[in-house]
Amino acid sequence: QVQLVESGGGLVQAGGSLRLSCANSGRTFSSYVMGWFRQAPGKEREFVASISWSGGSTYYADSVKGRFTISRDNAKNTVYLQMNSLKPADTAVYYCARYRWGGITKATMTASEYDYWGQGTQVTVSS
Repeated sequence: QVQLVESGGGLVQAGGSLRLSCANSGRTFSSYVMGWFRQAPGKEREFVASISWSGGSTYYADSVKGRFTISRDNAKNTVYLQMNSLKPADTAVYYCARYRWGGITKATMTASEYDYWGQGTQVTVSS
């Protein structure tokens, strides 16, 4: 059974930074594309970033490009989301997820293409 556990959320002022982590219990973590999504109150879950199994390819939502960086450490079965220059609009519950298919493509921007999800971690950015 695959378990994804996010951590690192919290309250931060606008302009600040946070680093989210997602620990994966599966033994085949390094074989999968991983993604980060977020969901604000009253809004649909939206794509944030995805990363290939090797870490060599990434996709970002336009709203976070240049501010967020996704990375992974396959030796630690962990994927990260470094968030800089945070804005109040970034306030949401952030989820990591495992992409159910193979290589990284724009399809990784679609939440329904992921088969395992973490429980989420709250990020709140104050103005």
